[in-house]
Amino acid sequence: MPVEHAFATFGLPGEPGSEEFWAAAGAPSSVPVDGGWVTLFLWRGSAAHIGFESWSPDVPLRRWHATDCWYAEVRMPARLRVTYQFLVDGTAYADPLNPAGAGGDRSVAATPDAPAQPHWATVGAGADAVLPLPRARIRWASERLGGRRTVRIHPAGGGGPVVLLLDGDDWLYLHPAMTAFDSAVAAGEMPPVTLVFLPTRDREAEFGCRPELWEAVRDELLPLVMESGVPADPERPVVAGQSLGGLSAVYAALEFPDLVSRVACQSASLWWTPEAVKSADPLGGPVGGSVAARLRERPDLSGLRIAFDVGEHETRMLPHCELVESLTEQAGASVRISRSASAHDRAGWRQALLRDVAWALG
Repeated sequence: MPVEHAFATFGLPGEPGSEEFWAAAGAPSSVPVDGGWVTLFLWRGSAAHIGFESWSPDVPLRRWHATDCWYAEVRMPARLRVTYQFLVDGTAYADPLNPAGAGGDRSVAATPDAPAQPHWATVGAGADAVLPLPRARIRWASERLGGRRTVRIHPAGGGGPVVLLLDGDDWLYLHPAMTAFDSAVAAGEMPPVTLVFLPTRDREAEFGCRPELWEAVRDELLPLVMESGVPADPERPVVAGQSLGGLSAVYAALEFPDLVSRVACQSASLWWTPEAVKSADPLGGPVGGSVAARLRERPDLSGLRIAFDVGEHETRMLPHCELVESLTEQAGASVRISRSASAHDRAGWRQALLRDVAWALG
């Protein structure tokens, strides 16, 4: 094949590595193959690997002859949105050709059939990835959890029911949740809400099935939110969490029903048991983990409204989630179940976050 046609399938003209080629190069592009896609990733410079968020092992790039063009043609399944980085000598970089960033050193790629994510603004890569932050913040020195942390608060649409976003720093600095909720409220897709971005210091310790976090939220954090001057209704908060944060949200609904009766969780770590977290294969233990065991005691969940979402490419997570979804519904909760076009990755869950918080508000 003549070099000028090497990547013509992906719409790129000219000889790879030429100025004409780089002028036309952009974000990863895909062509269909066997029910899925082949996606072309390009890197200009020296040898590198692509690091994907949970979906795939690292993929090495190949060099085009003696040029500065490094590339990989990656097979992807249908319906996938994934976070990735270029890894060069141990340092991670966002894709400078891709306008869709996630923090300063990550980018987001999506196959053409991945559902759109309205309300989520495209964030640049590198220095352009700085997101606007809520103006209101409180300093929380927790006696129960120890240490100090900064909690930011944002009244979307003027404020309303509290939406507690676990792993709040990810939704502040990697994915633009503040502007996404503003947009969804302005579009009439949810009522005004007050976002509380809760950072964590030790995810494994704080998000395991332990009461300390939720005692601290109830007795320390929510009173501080009410004293902040930001309009907020704390009576029936929505708790939104992902992965271990999703596990913690479900645990809170089971053990603190007077505090938590509305939950939106994405890819909750429902494999969790005290033993599993120390195991070489955490997902290989009892299906549904400690939460399923608790649900088999048949608690009355008739007051709970809970939305479950999980990435459709998380094959080992699905049995854990499916069992807990079924047991929760059998216990009387109002349950919503969906699957996102992702693996274990916030880039794929974020539209579910908006939709499911709106649903949880009823």
